[in-house]
Amino acid sequence: MINTVRNTVLAIANKHNFGYITPADFNLYAKQAQLDIFENYFYRYNEWLAKQNARVSGSQYADIVKNLEEAIDLFSVEESLYRNQSNVYNTPNETNNDNTYYLMNKALVYQSVLSEGTTDGTSGGNNSIVDSTQDFTSMGVSVGDYVAVQIEGGILFLTVIALVGTDQLTVNSTNITTSGNPYAIYSASTSLKEAERVSHSKITMLNVSNLTAPKTNTPAYTQSELTVSLYPSTINAVGQVRLQYIRKPKDPKWTYTTLEGGEPAFNQGASDYQDFELPASDESNLISKILQYAGISIREADIYQAASNKEIKEVQKQG
Repeated sequence: MINTVRNTVLAIANKHNFGYITPADFNLYAKQAQLDIFENYFYRYNEWLAKQNARVSGSQYADIVKNLEEAIDLFSVEESLYRNQSNVYNTPNETNNDNTYYLMNKALVYQSVLSEGTTDGTSGGNNSIVDSTQDFTSMGVSVGDYVAVQIEGGILFLTVIALVGTDQLTVNSTNITTSGNPYAIYSASTSLKEAERVSHSKITMLNVSNLTAPKTNTPAYTQSELTVSLYPSTINAVGQVRLQYIRKPKDPKWTYTTLEGGEPAFNQGASDYQDFELPASDESNLISKILQYAGISIREADIYQAASNKEIKEVQKQG
């Protein structure tokens, strides 16, 4: 889609000799345009929920709420959180080398832990969990159970595919290259429980009484800028907390090969190529947004106004 969008933008911009948009500038405009449209999903979703509650929205193909939910769900991610200390877990963020995090939806907690410890060998290869201090068989570990291994840089959430003796598990990964990695094992039949988000002041009040304090089957969490803290504090095993969140769309990049004379030619095979991640239905919106940024950059009121008028008509049509 990105090449079609760029060709259309250039055709409109060049129609009246408004100037050439370089690939570098186009990629900058494309990134911001995609992010603008992505963030607007949530405002539109809120508006259409209100209309749905007021019974003035459509159904089936006219169910805008459902369409927006499907668009947002394209960016849904679920992953195990990296344990910082005790019951404190890091959330994805730029400080933790992950700048894709946008919006936290819910925290999920495994109710029980079959086994946990630290790996003490690599004799089984890069796809094995080895812990000579454990008897995985007597602990009830079986094929299909889940293993969360904390390695440098994050959590590997794996599946047991075989038991080797009593102290070794074969898992579906070849990324275990060191020993001394904390791990925890969860039964495949263990259900995930959604934790309730509470304020910092409320969690203090809840923990005062045994009657109101969070339990493993009724967990709660508080959120800070870079972490979430789970309650009760016994929720502290590796990978015990999984986060379902909405990520940002990846930065689009129109890549090219320079031809004779300096003319760029689209190169979809480049290693850093990245298409838009928005649905194809947003193609016209992307074109309008990019033209607006291009119009501002080259100080041409006509191109900016034309793109703005088109966007207004699109909004009116959607509303």
